Amino acid sequence: MKKIKKNNIVSFPNVVSEIEREIEAIIFASPIPLDETSIESKIKKKTNIKKSLENLKNFYSNRGINLVCISNKWSFRTSENLSYLMSQQKTVEKKLSKAAIETLSIIVYHQPVTRSEIEEIRGVAFGTNTLEILMELNWVKPVGRKDVPGKPIQYGTTEEFLNHFSLQKLSDLPTVDELGTAGLIDTSSVESNIFGTGKFYKEKQEAKSENIYSEIDEMLNSTLKNEDSE
Repeated sequence: MKKIKKNNIVSFPNVVSEIEREIEAIIFASPIPLDETSIESKIKKKTNIKKSLENLKNFYSNRGINLVCISNKWSFRTSENLSYLMSQQKTVEKKLSKAAIETLSIIVYHQPVTRSEIEEIRGVAFGTNTLEILMELNWVKPVGRKDVPGKPIQYGTTEEFLNHFSLQKLSDLPTVDELGTAGLIDTSSVESNIFGTGKFYKEKQEAKSENIYSEIDEMLNSTLKNEDSE
């Protein structure tokens, strides 16, 4: 290739002709692949369309974008060896079914809990895909086996469940009384002990104990301060 030097700047002549530049623009702007007849009809000057297309094909052969001919129609495509760069990660929103929401709620408040216990609380059997959906979301996982005949699997929530709902611990979840106060459920139709089981209940009780002890400490400290001031 012949170099052109002007004002101490080395440049190279265009490797494609003006006609080929037009063809390039036509194919690039088209939303669909074009055949040779369609391309030729858009060019002002007559030319050897086959030769021009081959020249462009060779010009783009080692680039990130290639000019390809499929079924006698031309289009630009990402180079095959770079196609991995074009992969996209899409977030697909899925709505949980009523059965999945109820199952998740029971697991959250009663964990560790078995499948039969979930069905007993719900009052209805559910399909295996309900648990599978919750496990695919990484909100629920097997946490052990219950020490009864048959050793059924027990289910509980994961750290991802806490992260997703911005919870530091299970005891941050509302109790049945708190849900009733917020008007989210009718407490008169819900047994008082429905939320008072499993790991959630233990953490909630521990949190209450911590609060009581902290309140006692504050009372003692304030009493001692008053005595010192006297």
